[in-house]
Formats: sequence, C-alpha cells, structure tokens
Amino acid sequence: MRLRGVSKRYGPRGQPVLVDVDLDLAPGEITAITGGNGSGKSTLLRVLVGASRPSSGTVTGRPRQIGYVPERFPSDERLTARSYLAHMGRLRGLSTRDASGRARDLMEQLALAGGMDTALRRLSKGNLQKVALAQALLVPPRLLVLDEPWSGLDVSAHGALADIMAEVASDGAVVVFTDHRGSVVRTHASHIYGIAEGRISAMADAPQLITRLVLRGPDGDRVTMSIASVDADGVLLDALRRGWSVVKVDEPVSARGAG
Repeated sequence: MRLRGVSKRYGPRGQPVLVDVDLDLAPGEITAITGGNGSGKSTLLRVLVGASRPSSGTVTGRPRQIGYVPERFPSDERLTARSYLAHMGRLRGLSTRDASGRARDLMEQLALAGGMDTALRRLSKGNLQKVALAQALLVPPRLLVLDEPWSGLDVSAHGALADIMAEVASDGAVVVFTDHRGSVVRTHASHIYGIAEGRISAMADAPQLITRLVLRGPDGDRVTMSIASVDADGVLLDALRRGWSVVKVDEPVSARGAG
C-alpha cells in the first residue's frame, strides 16, 4: 500500500491537517505512527482505511478487507455485545452462526468482562475497546488499522492484543497503529514514523528493553505478556490492585533479541 503526496484540509480555507505524506506499507509488517494530540495521527488513519478522502495526493494498493478500530467507538448502543458483533459479521458476509462463533472466540481471547449479553452502553471503556477490536477481526483483515488500541485495556488484554497484531501481520496483512508512547511503539512495531503538524518522518527503530511477566488472575488463569520495561512497574501495580498475583518477572532483554 502506498501514499504519495497526501494532504488533507477541512474546508477550502482550513488549516492543513496532513501535508505531503509519503508512506509505504508492506504486507507482514507492523507500522507505528506516533505523535502528540492534534498532530494528524487519526486523520492519517482515516485516510488509510478510506473513511476520509485526501484533499490531494494518491492512495494506491488499499486491500478490500479492512479492519479498523477508531479512536472513539460508539458507546451509547442498546445492542448487546453479542448482537452487535453478529450484526457486523453479517454485514461482512458471514452467516449468523459463523459470526457468533467468531465473536465468541475473540471475546474469550480478549477476556471480555461483563458478558456477551451486556449492552454496549453498559460496558466499561476497556471492555468496549475489546468489542471494537473484535469487530475489526471478525473477518481476517488484509489491512488492520488501530487508533490508540491499548487505551483503557486491562492487564489481561495487553498481551492478547500484541499477539493478535503479530498473528495478523504473520498472515501477510498490513498492520498500522498509533500510540503517543515511544516505549510502546518501539516494543511492538517493525517500522516507526513520527508525525507533527501533519508532516511525517521515519524514526530510528532503536532497540527497546522488554520484560516478560507471568501473572495469575483472580480466577486462577495464568497470563504471560512481554511489555516495555519502562511500563512494567505500572502494569504490575495495576495488576495487584485488580486482585492479580505475580508468578514471575524475567530480567529485561532487548526487544530485537526477545523472539
């Protein structure tokens, strides 16, 4: 997938949000876009998935099967998580049975709390984010675009999300995500771009120390995750507050040598 000279402004006299963006996205790679609020990250993602047309420039090679998790996911729906995901699956060509089965598997992988029959508007921010991730994965995407995907997720879902992104990329899809934390993008991305005032530039893919954690949940399930070492203390503290116990913490290693 290729972007050439892509610019975006809202209204004929509006300030440019994207300026002459050139970007190559290859199958099997995970690309991170990092930048501050208002830098143009979310607009760039909307252009990538075709939800917003560029004011100038070209986008070529966009796959037909796209999974997209926007920064804000509708939270006022009366539909249950089960009904919503089954409906989205049918819109994408799945039978009701296949859509329901796929939704159930994804919700188990992401450990949805509250149950599949809870209305979306009654779910917490983190569990709503899990539903948003599931709807993007109901049909295996060839382009997976995630806007701040770790926002609000609980400890148990951090590792699951990283595994899902890696699985999608290993199947030959293009994966793009945004995050404002340098430690996160260095841990999970194979290529990193910074964006500021709508202009994008490649960043050095510096090695990042990661720590492997093994945790046990209140129900006895064990979860293994590899996270940026700078985030380990915060994740451990959050886990303990939620009733988890720590089984093992490995010594930090370079992300490039951790595979």
